[in-house]
Amino acid sequence: MPNKIAPVSDLDLAALLCSKVCHDVIGSVGAITNGLEVLDDDQDEEMRDVAFDLIRKSAVQASSKLQFCRLAFGASGSSGAFLDLGDAETVARAYARHERTELDWLVPPEVRPKNEVKLLLNLVLLGLGGIPRGGTLKVEANGMNMRLAASGQGGRVPSNVAQYVAGEIEDELDARSVQVHYSFALARHLGLELSIRDSDEGMEILTVPRAVAAA
Repeated sequence: MPNKIAPVSDLDLAALLCSKVCHDVIGSVGAITNGLEVLDDDQDEEMRDVAFDLIRKSAVQASSKLQFCRLAFGASGSSGAFLDLGDAETVARAYARHERTELDWLVPPEVRPKNEVKLLLNLVLLGLGGIPRGGTLKVEANGMNMRLAASGQGGRVPSNVAQYVAGEIEDELDARSVQVHYSFALARHLGLELSIRDSDEGMEILTVPRAVAAA
């Protein structure tokens, strides 16, 4: 774990994750609002059709992102609960579609402890961040052995992820870095470390048992 980041309290971590979720969905919600304003003010049928289409697409996008965040960040049941990887695939595919990314999901359809599923979904977010123009995200998992390979034009490890891994974030976390921090925290909770590196036009993420990583 990078040792230059000031300790984060539970309250601050919760607030930062809430800020990230709001940031992710505010664009879609704003587009819905804009579409409703057009319907209120413009009687032109063509413009009203455009507004309805905008509202429809933005509502679907907002719903997809909220459903993803509910599994990736939410409690999703009581302590010790299990989650269905089929549900994780459904929300991941919907989220990736709005990021112009094809998801190659090679994960057995089984029920796993919720923190394992939450970690996998958070790694999906990290992978999507490495291909901002879209592309392909290959997701493989067998228990806690996870590998994600993101590829797309101009793909690489995002700067905020690279800075976190290198321990170059010297101040407090913000809404951009908190999801990276949360991913590493989930991995440590499961006895894992994350290996993140550039690959050809993209990035690769691997989970590594902490005992192996320390050797």
